[in-house]
Amino acid sequence: MDKVREIALKTLYKIDTEKSYSNIVLNEMIKQNRKELQERDIGLISELVYGVTTWRLTIDEVIKKYSKLRLKKLSPWILNILRMGIYQIIFLDKIPKSAAVNESVNLAKRYGHKSSSNFVNAILRKVKKEDYEDFFSIKDDIERISKTTSMPVWIVDKLMKQNSKEMVEEICKNSNIKPEISIRVNRLKNSKNELKQDLIQRNIEVKDGLIEDFLIINKAKNIDKLDLFKNGNFTIQDEVAGLIPKILNPKEKDFILDACSAPGGKTSYIAEITNNNSNIDAWDIHEHRIKLIKETASRLNISCINTKLEDATKYNNSYKEKYDKILLDVPCLGMGVLKRKPDIKWQRKIEDVNEIVKIQSQILNNCSKYLKKGGELIYSTCSIFKDENIDVVEKFLVENTNFEIEKIKLKVDCFNKYLQSNGTLQVYQNEYTDGFFVAKIVKK
Repeated sequence: MDKVREIALKTLYKIDTEKSYSNIVLNEMIKQNRKELQERDIGLISELVYGVTTWRLTIDEVIKKYSKLRLKKLSPWILNILRMGIYQIIFLDKIPKSAAVNESVNLAKRYGHKSSSNFVNAILRKVKKEDYEDFFSIKDDIERISKTTSMPVWIVDKLMKQNSKEMVEEICKNSNIKPEISIRVNRLKNSKNELKQDLIQRNIEVKDGLIEDFLIINKAKNIDKLDLFKNGNFTIQDEVAGLIPKILNPKEKDFILDACSAPGGKTSYIAEITNNNSNIDAWDIHEHRIKLIKETASRLNISCINTKLEDATKYNNSYKEKYDKILLDVPCLGMGVLKRKPDIKWQRKIEDVNEIVKIQSQILNNCSKYLKKGGELIYSTCSIFKDENIDVVEKFLVENTNFEIEKIKLKVDCFNKYLQSNGTLQVYQNEYTDGFFVAKIVKK
């Protein structure tokens, strides 16, 4: 039996039953089976796992079309075998339908019984690419967008209340694009050109990113195993995440707080921008995540970050008016990063919105008191819901009249179209970046 598809199946089963993130489970499974796998095998396993996770809703609609049994009645093994088979038939042109069907039937024999393999065989033989295309003729906008982009109805409905139909369609479609890998040059260790040459020498395709310290890389496997990574010459970071410290605009000697810091990507960039010559307090509420910040700082040879186990939702008077700059990259529903973490779609519920907004407001209210007069605070999320973004900021400003929004100014032209009339930045996922929101708030 095909070992590659079996590993993909076990990964999907574990994601489902343990409600784990696909990237974490996938990395574990590949590590466990590394000796038996070629690079192309790892590529196919990743394709199947991310593909099925991304397109789950759409694939399940195809199963419902042909199955007399309800999805809940199917064993998780058989359900995921069907999902993998349908993903290959509809979305992967390079795999012949016969191979997708036969390998799925073989898996069903092992992870089910004789009637399971007959059931899988009967359904997959009926499936065709047109089953997906038929969804585009659905008249109801919300249902059509949901089924053609594999987006839960509650998310589409929520987005429709704050955007045009065309915009929502675009956002949902772009959430399924495979993201590029971007890396941030550690300017404390090497220049952009030096790193570029070093990567080219290692046969890695590389081009300039949108932001000055960033590069986009292609055809690079296990990038975190590279000597250049281990030696701290660069960090793997999405460019959008890198834009936020640039908007904060930290200076040398500043006292800076990053109140929701782990795993330390933005914190370490603030340190690099200030030439390792500022005073940065980096907080998190979990010890194991504090460890990640320390490891990042150590690898990048940064000494100006002071980590602390601290809960930003609880006020601590000892920090009152201590900081020149504060970064609040608050916990959020993560709807802007679905192309990197497609599992989020299936794990979040509409009830989670109010819960997370409460936490965001607590963090903003508390940490704003730690800002010096004339200081600047960045409130940011990787979400695209107004409730988590401008609504939180506007409510805070109404209750705290000694603060105001300062209009964000950008040097990166491609982001300028996302600047809002109120001075904030709201980016929706597009062909080159994730979705995110940034507001710059100053204490008068």
